[in-house]
Amino acid sequence: MGTVRHSSSLEVPRHRVFAYINDHQNVPNFFFGVSSFVPVTAATEGLGSQFAVTMKVGPKTLRSTVETVDWVENELIRLESVEGFSAHTTWNFIDVGVGTQVDVEFVYTLPGGLAGRALGTVVEPFAGQAVRQTDKNLVEQVSRLA
Repeated sequence: MGTVRHSSSLEVPRHRVFAYINDHQNVPNFFFGVSSFVPVTAATEGLGSQFAVTMKVGPKTLRSTVETVDWVENELIRLESVEGFSAHTTWNFIDVGVGTQVDVEFVYTLPGGLAGRALGTVVEPFAGQAVRQTDKNLVEQVSRLA
């Protein structure tokens, strides 16, 4: 299992940062490697909403269906995979002065055996790069909302 954690501060009110990240249409724009994030339920936000995710990781394309398992407006979004590539992502939003601190944790599980080791050689270096680029994208895109 691999875990990547990152914190970022944005000079944008929390409700705007949350709304941007919570909008499924924005995910491929800011989340590095995600090429598709499509609702598979009628609900497109909140508890129980599910999304088909396609992520390009180096030469590999990973697919997963994720479900929102925790959701508190303007505070928390937690997604867990229910099918495909095993991962979960937690976003926490905290007021800091006039802005927002965003804490994200991405936890993934690789399959066992040779396939898991081979995938690990691609995913592990990608994870750090993905977090840095996702943070850069978020800061740029969400700062335009201020």
